[in-house]
Amino acid sequence: MATVTATRGNPFVFVVGCPRSGTTLLQRMLDNHPQLAIANDSNFIFKAMKAALPDSHTWIKQRMNPPLLPELAEFVRTYKRFVRLGLPDADVRAAAVRCRTFSEYVAALYDLLARARGKPFAGEKTPDYVRRMPLLHSLFPATPFVHIIRDARDVALSVREWALDERGPAKFEIWRAEPMATCALWWCWMVATGRRDGAALGPRLYLEVGYERLVAEPEATLRQVAAFLELPYDDAMLRYHQGRAGYEPGTSAKSAWLPPTVGLRDWRTQMAARDVQVVEAIAVELLDELGYQRSTAPDDEVIATVARCRRWWHSGSKDGHE
Repeated sequence: MATVTATRGNPFVFVVGCPRSGTTLLQRMLDNHPQLAIANDSNFIFKAMKAALPDSHTWIKQRMNPPLLPELAEFVRTYKRFVRLGLPDADVRAAAVRCRTFSEYVAALYDLLARARGKPFAGEKTPDYVRRMPLLHSLFPATPFVHIIRDARDVALSVREWALDERGPAKFEIWRAEPMATCALWWCWMVATGRRDGAALGPRLYLEVGYERLVAEPEATLRQVAAFLELPYDDAMLRYHQGRAGYEPGTSAKSAWLPPTVGLRDWRTQMAARDVQVVEAIAVELLDELGYQRSTAPDDEVIATVARCRRWWHSGSKDGHE
């Protein structure tokens, strides 16, 4: 096995992106690297600061590293998703005793994860961290971000099925009347925020990965990601699916642990014509920036619908759900 080349500590990397953009695929690939463990969507860093800090808004807005208050440590230890790290409770409690600041505590937890997996490095995949990059950077200034981006139209197809029980954009009022418009607005919000904040970090700490390239050219794409992370490339990343559950009718691609597969979603054949118009009309600028070709022009009804949805979105009505 090639030797470790990276010199920074943990958390080693944050994998981010609009949900349903292939973040889990990339997480599984990187997690299968012999030197890297990637936690799956534990989402406890921001949640703990928001829920357990007095005057949390100020701490978050000013991007300050708080002292490790007992309330912070206890929130993390008992948070419903924290169990995804699989750490012994005694080790988590011991880390809290020896750490003075929140960032030091979080780093210690990822050190524990790496050690538990027999690897030198550990990071995190939480899609929603795409909107928390400046805060995370202030806490962990050496940690890079990998932002995976997928075509808004395929994301909208996936989100429409996934966003049950008010997940993701389904929590917004306009979802009931215009779900595809809401998907497109949500995608733009996530992707544009990540690109803006990533550009401010610079190329040493921020890398964009296209989902379509990842599934069409997985080895070349993973070589690029490994080089960015200063890790030796390892073919194990391509074998993340071996020995996992196989496909059965009715099983989702994620549950089936499929290998990289082109065309799992295809808006060209699976999306209604009006929905294509709506998504493209809302996401037009960002689709163009990212090199995604548009297929149609919106009719007058779609133009009016899009204008109404944009007014709602930018009125601040969504802000209570951030």
